[in-house]
Amino acid sequence: MSDSRPVRVLIATAGFGDGHNTAARGIAMALEERAESLIIDPSAEAAPRFNNLLRATYRFITTYLPRTWEKIYDGVEQRDFSQQKFPFRHRMQQAFTLRVNKFDPDIIVSTFPLYPYFFEHYVQNGGRPRPVITVVTDSIEINASWRKAPTDFWIVTDEETKKCMEAKQIPGDKILNIGFPVNPLLNTLNPLSPSSSTNPFRVLYFPTASKTAISETARAILEDRQWPTELTIVLGRNLRRLYRAARNIKRCYPGRVRIKGWSRKVPQLLCQHHLVVGKAGGATVHESLAACCPMLIRHLVPGQEEGNLELLRKIGGGSLADTESTLAAAMDALLNDQGSLWRQQKKSLSLRARPNAAESAASFILETAFQDQHTTKQK
Repeated sequence: MSDSRPVRVLIATAGFGDGHNTAARGIAMALEERAESLIIDPSAEAAPRFNNLLRATYRFITTYLPRTWEKIYDGVEQRDFSQQKFPFRHRMQQAFTLRVNKFDPDIIVSTFPLYPYFFEHYVQNGGRPRPVITVVTDSIEINASWRKAPTDFWIVTDEETKKCMEAKQIPGDKILNIGFPVNPLLNTLNPLSPSSSTNPFRVLYFPTASKTAISETARAILEDRQWPTELTIVLGRNLRRLYRAARNIKRCYPGRVRIKGWSRKVPQLLCQHHLVVGKAGGATVHESLAACCPMLIRHLVPGQEEGNLELLRKIGGGSLADTESTLAAAMDALLNDQGSLWRQQKKSLSLRARPNAAESAASFILETAFQDQHTTKQK
């Protein structure tokens, strides 16, 4: 890093779930006027077709065969990722190395657990060392691929996660409890307050790819409610697959259902709704937390998402509702007694919300880069 140019931050991510990309974008946005950043996805760049197939397989297994994924996830504990060989690893390493050499970053930030191993290999083969910061996008249940990563620091989502990692013999001064780097826009918005009217009670739903689940979920939210409820369905990447089912739901409940495809206004939607219903992915859980919006978990991927549910429960901001009957019961519980449970959950979430986490992460990243520059000059 020279005095004539801004700090360069290389942010490496992957498209397996939304959490890695959401964290990468949040950090890049927070760095916009403070540094030069570049987001890369070496997996997609090295082998686009294989990467798309792998992502589709991941979505299928986690949606329809969660117990199979649990076995795969548990097997990670026994692997040495510095030596692990898998299809296209060499090409992914080459893509990563090419990006590092071309961009010439001052610091590496990884929101996916494998890339610190790639940078370690890069340095072992003569590349210039730089600081590496790993942003852990899961909570509490942190597997070996994250914990064993050759990194200088880990940024984690909460104090419980930090304690769990310390229990695995990771030095506490290497773990930064900063929070999940959500979209910085959340730090400028005003969520509904605990005293807000719940008439109507607005629910924001992020469905999985299951056509059956979307119909059951809508029915549990909208039917036989003693309190007026409205539903916004954000289809995202499932737009083509689920649009017809969502349209049928809208027809069944006139004036009570809105359908959105891929929306850039998720932060605003979170702050405008009373409740989120969706899967326990890191991005959804922590964006809901940052917006102080209680959440009911409709789908849980065993392994990495179990910790996200545990965090919500510890905070008192959500629970598991993975069947139509448990979702309906949870809705009733939230709305009984003029919404007293919902109001209490809002208050609990407000004590733990970190809508400024991306800015805090960006500050720490820049501080680390500057310290490395100072140390290098002294040598």
